[in-house]
Amino acid sequence: MTETEAYALIERYLAGDMTDQEATDFEAQLLQDPILAHRSRQFEELTGNLQQFGRRQNLKQKMAAIHAEMEAENAAVMTTVQDTLQQDPKWKVFWKAHATTMAVAASVAILTVFSTLLSIQLWNSLGKQQAIRYTELRREVENIKKNQRAINRAFNRNQKTPKAEINPGAFSGTGFALTENGYFVTSYHVIKGADSVYIENKNGSRFKVTEVYKDLDHDLAILKVTDPNFTSFGSLPYTVSGSDADLGEKVYTLGFPREDMVFGEGSLSSQSGFEGDSAAYQISIPLNPGNSGGPLFDDKGNLIGVISGKQLDAQGAAFATKSAYLMGIAEQLKSDSATRVSFNRQNTLSGKARKQQLKKLKDFIYLVKVYN
Repeated sequence: MTETEAYALIERYLAGDMTDQEATDFEAQLLQDPILAHRSRQFEELTGNLQQFGRRQNLKQKMAAIHAEMEAENAAVMTTVQDTLQQDPKWKVFWKAHATTMAVAASVAILTVFSTLLSIQLWNSLGKQQAIRYTELRREVENIKKNQRAINRAFNRNQKTPKAEINPGAFSGTGFALTENGYFVTSYHVIKGADSVYIENKNGSRFKVTEVYKDLDHDLAILKVTDPNFTSFGSLPYTVSGSDADLGEKVYTLGFPREDMVFGEGSLSSQSGFEGDSAAYQISIPLNPGNSGGPLFDDKGNLIGVISGKQLDAQGAAFATKSAYLMGIAEQLKSDSATRVSFNRQNTLSGKARKQQLKKLKDFIYLVKVYN
């Protein structure tokens, strides 16, 4: 397939001009062909930028029309004022005495209006730029969406009046056990808007969980296992650190950027997060969608943070919310008599080789699956 043919195919797909079978085949091809997937993302970004440019040009044209209309109205007002002055000598005296003051007041009013409009436009622009620079790391579950589309198409073919396809909106991230008795941590943006959430790990355990606490400011969510078959996570091998880690400290994480668990290691490159956020760390670990909500450990196996996102315009710049905020949430939950949160106080990972640490940790790190 030539580059021209690829972009023509992508354009048809994004415009919705494909049949159901063509769309299904194209989605499968995207999963198998990384070059085509890359071109698709580039084309979508380009068309988005062009649409945004068009909207800006349209806004400029509207502003120019408003300006011309204001000038015409001002000219009409001045004509009326001059006619009035010629007819009434008293107005001539008043106009000569206060013309300068009124002109200054009118100029200030006009500048205020346009300054407000420009400030709003600048704020929106900065907000978009920040969103482009920082990205959350929850992963869209393509296979689930693909299967759901196939089911919807089959169902629609059997209906006299086909119904619109339902987007399952399924996502995945990472999470980990917080306490032995079923409390669990992930990033709030991973489960935001979920109808149901399940966690599963590589030893075959799968449990339904529900949200019991959310901290929007620090992007944290505390979940509780509600599955009747659940008894305990078992004795946790790590402790939650309530103090800041040191700059340059060796750190590592475990997560699910794909269906299998992935290990990543690096160092703590800053004691503040994105744009100086004091509630987070910056770390030099390559991360991908699906890592959100994963634990960040120091070299001794102490939990020091929760993975949250990465900076797109800085290679290797990822971020994690500091574990001290988990300690704060636990104190708040303890005030609720129905919630029993008690952290493990013994770290059995300290002093062990990394491979041994990972063997002990893998049973406590879970893939979080979100269904809408």
